[in-house]
Amino acid sequence: MPNPSRPATLKSMATALGVHVSTVSRVLNGDPAGVERAASPEVVERIRALAKELDYRPNTQASNLKLRKSQEICVLMPRITDLVMATIYDGIDSTAEQAGYLTFVSNTDDQQPRQMQRAEHALRRSVAGLIVGDSHVGDTQPLLDLLTRKHIPYVLVSRQIAGHVAACSNDELGGWLAAQHLYQLGCRDVAILAGERHASTGADRTRGFTRYYREQGITLRQEWTVNGPFDSLTGHQQGEYLLGLTPRPQAFFAVNDFLAIGLMGAARDKGLMPGKDIAVVGFNDIPLAHELIVPLTSVRLPLTEMGQHAVELLLKRIKGEPVASIILTPQLQVRASSSVLPS
Repeated sequence: MPNPSRPATLKSMATALGVHVSTVSRVLNGDPAGVERAASPEVVERIRALAKELDYRPNTQASNLKLRKSQEICVLMPRITDLVMATIYDGIDSTAEQAGYLTFVSNTDDQQPRQMQRAEHALRRSVAGLIVGDSHVGDTQPLLDLLTRKHIPYVLVSRQIAGHVAACSNDELGGWLAAQHLYQLGCRDVAILAGERHASTGADRTRGFTRYYREQGITLRQEWTVNGPFDSLTGHQQGEYLLGLTPRPQAFFAVNDFLAIGLMGAARDKGLMPGKDIAVVGFNDIPLAHELIVPLTSVRLPLTEMGQHAVELLLKRIKGEPVASIILTPQLQVRASSSVLPS
């Protein structure tokens, strides 16, 4: 019998039962076809009884090293504290769990060197694949080039880059819808809180917004488009600057709800009321948007669904199946922050 002071192994149980180690492996790994070929019902029963008696637990780490893969998925996020990304991750994690996979998040702070470090750590764990939520627009893609070279399955989520599979939204359409709404409201002097320059989300939403106005024969002031992090502090600071201009913009499009909320805070400090003195439109439609004192008009994205699709695409890539990006359609939710033409 195996030494009770040591954890049971496939080899020790095979020796005790007088069968080949591969027979024990097939029985305990639950491969029905393999079990029928490997042993009689009596031998199968003996193996399972001994495993139960010894409280046998598979050595998943050893299995991962042997198979060069695990049942884990690494999710690279720019900031875990971001409610938008957290909502997307909720969809990722629940869908992965249903498929028998575990997920873990690595926070990259939206910095490419840190992104590479976190990804390399995940690869040392022989993860089954990666979901990348912090891709950067640009000519060089060191992480994606590495994953492609090593044949590691991956998909992008939320952000998108041409030539790479992604689960994301039609952000350019979302910006176009926001512009159409403000234009039809009568707003011509509009500022844009455009987010990070390297993020496809902000760039695409800004592109769609400015394109709509250009199609109406209006070129928006370039100096009224400001870039920065996707957070409320930045929105407040950018709002103070833009609202302090003479003349000031009539309306504001923020490519993220937190930027819009920060801007509305700056407007409050200056005695201005969104929906009366200025018009404000955000993006993502987080739950807080319609709970504000002045509910925020926002472009709604199906964030949980986006995370679900990211996992579905990744699992297909893991299986070697052909895949194509999934682009979800945004919808504009009009509320009091932009319900009337500003006075």
